[in-house]
Amino acid sequence: MIRKHIFFTGRVQGVGFRYQSAYYARSLGLTGWVRNLSDGRVEMEVQGRETLINQLLISLRNAPYIRIEEVECTNIPLQEKEQKFSTKFTY
Repeated sequence: MIRKHIFFTGRVQGVGFRYQSAYYARSLGLTGWVRNLSDGRVEMEVQGRETLINQLLISLRNAPYIRIEEVECTNIPLQEKEQKFSTKFTY
């Protein structure tokens, strides 16, 4: 089990990115959150098995309308009590 802090750059706002992220993450049993940033990027923290997180990232790259140009990804400490994947408001 791992947790990643991720920034996505590209056509990632106004195209259903947060909705798709939450849908895919929940269907894979991942926890965490996703939100738009005021600079046009999307920020995400996601936790689960590394293979499932990689599957989430592949699904987002292949989703319609979304065009990811850059992904900045860092491993961070686990949130042991987290139980769901949520969408947060713009920061």
